[in-house]
Amino acid sequence: MKCRHCNAEVSLPFVDLGFAPPSNAYLTVDRLDAPELTFPLKVMVCEKCWLVQTKDFARADELFDAEYAYFSSTSKGWLDHAKRFAEMAIKTFELGAQSHVVEIASNDGYLLRNFVEAKIPCLGVEPTKSTSLAAEKLGIPQCRAFFGEALAKTLRDEHGAADLMVANNVLAHVPDINDFCYGFKTLLKPKGVVSFEFPHLMNLIAQNQFDTIYHEHFSYLSLSAVSTILSRAGLEVFDVESIPTHGGSLRVFASHKGAFSVSANVAAMLRSETDFGLNSATPYLTFQAKAEAVKNGLLHFLLDAKAEGKSVAAYGAAAKGNTLLNFAGVGPDLIKFVCDAAPSKQHKFLPGSHIPILPPSVLENNRPDILLILPWNIATEVAAQNQSLRTAGTEFFVAVPEMRMV
Repeated sequence: MKCRHCNAEVSLPFVDLGFAPPSNAYLTVDRLDAPELTFPLKVMVCEKCWLVQTKDFARADELFDAEYAYFSSTSKGWLDHAKRFAEMAIKTFELGAQSHVVEIASNDGYLLRNFVEAKIPCLGVEPTKSTSLAAEKLGIPQCRAFFGEALAKTLRDEHGAADLMVANNVLAHVPDINDFCYGFKTLLKPKGVVSFEFPHLMNLIAQNQFDTIYHEHFSYLSLSAVSTILSRAGLEVFDVESIPTHGGSLRVFASHKGAFSVSANVAAMLRSETDFGLNSATPYLTFQAKAEAVKNGLLHFLLDAKAEGKSVAAYGAAAKGNTLLNFAGVGPDLIKFVCDAAPSKQHKFLPGSHIPILPPSVLENNRPDILLILPWNIATEVAAQNQSLRTAGTEFFVAVPEMRMV
């Protein structure tokens, strides 16, 4: 295996989660008896550039198709996060009517709607038709394509260079990470700024967040690896901050080399990663056992609940939940149904496990004894929204980093 960034030979294993279908490939009832495509879910570590990456991957167009069902605006917490970022960026980088903001993987317009409201010209680059159409309805101009250097040249010629480029939770999603980053270099103004957000590999390891590993994530990122990749593309990280989203993420600001003074935050974060051991084999070699401990804990919990006659439902048909359920081999015999607020997922079935997805309203007349919250990063939000269930006797649990009551 060759590293997708530096092309070095890769042999250090991180975790093997078996075979699973793409985590967002939700099934309709007429497809339940059809063969289901699965891919190996094995992650390796490059010991030259320390990029953590999937060993085998499907083509991006097999994972992000026209029926892609993840809509960012479903979560109020994420909408609030995006609004705060937009307000900060407008003020910090003095954006106005003469500016140009481009978001890569803009989804349903969850972020750019704030720039439209502020009357700042913007463009969303989003390959999935379902979410892109939703953004268009908000008045956000769209380019429906996968981003890379060639597209960046076209966008620069047609729309002009960008003052601010935003890429939230997408850097991990691209198979050709070098071409992707060269695109930012091409489209960015000389004094322009790029903002990346991505789950921090250090938190993934420390908090045993193996369920954030799925086929749509080709890479698992540290500041060290991202700085190396961006440097090759001619970009420089000039600031970084830790943010709480997705179980602990980094927000990285980058620019053309030398355009901004480099904050002391960058060196401090790199030191913390080195102290943790991210640039050594040690933390990667013990991760498989930690993932298997979570799997075993979940299975024991569900089997005990079934033996005691307790009903179990889940909440959140999220990608991380699909990784967990497929790795553990959990099906409708142990979890009756999963609720999700996204209409695009309702009345479909989870890939692999084939657990039915229902709207949250069914919980009113089908109250389970146990509600397993699969997207643990919004467990507090979900629990607050379903307080009436708790009052009636339902117990809320999460399985990662270990089984615990919410």
